[in-house]
Amino acid sequence: MDIVRIKLLSVALLMVLFMGSAHYASAATKEELERSSREALQELVSTQPAAAILSEAAAAILIFPNIVQAGFVFGGSYGEGLMMKDSMVIDYYNSVSGSWGLQLGAQSYGYAVFLMTDEAVDYIEETQGWEIGAGPTVVLVDEGIAQNISTTSIQKDAYAFIFSQQGLMAGITFQGTKISRINP
Repeated sequence: MDIVRIKLLSVALLMVLFMGSAHYASAATKEELERSSREALQELVSTQPAAAILSEAAAAILIFPNIVQAGFVFGGSYGEGLMMKDSMVIDYYNSVSGSWGLQLGAQSYGYAVFLMTDEAVDYIEETQGWEIGAGPTVVLVDEGIAQNISTTSIQKDAYAFIFSQQGLMAGITFQGTKISRINP
């Protein structure tokens, strides 16, 4: 077998494995998705003081409790979540991403996006799918940024936290993520 066939076979095998594992990233019912999202958000705000501050000031929160990601040259991720306003579930969403580049591995993680303005919430609700990088400005919160978040320092449209990472994914890629409304 030549190297091209080996690569194509590897990519096909990886995509079959990814598609099979993506099933586990989706909740069986709305009730299960709501339960897992609320648990994930509670864990995040109890362990990250910056997330607790943002949750109090946010106009809405998008929470994706379990995203499954895999890649070998080509990769992708999938998970389902929901939007909450004042602790009420407003709608359900999925998060889909594709990537290309030097990458290898598989992992699962969750993420939450704290939407700080009504305009950011309106943008998400009115679009047919929100592509991260277009629309509201999103700040990925790491340890350095988290130390400086207070009620007076919140100035961006949205703040994102990644949590509960398991597995190993390494590489340098070009990636895009799209969040779309669903009806589970």
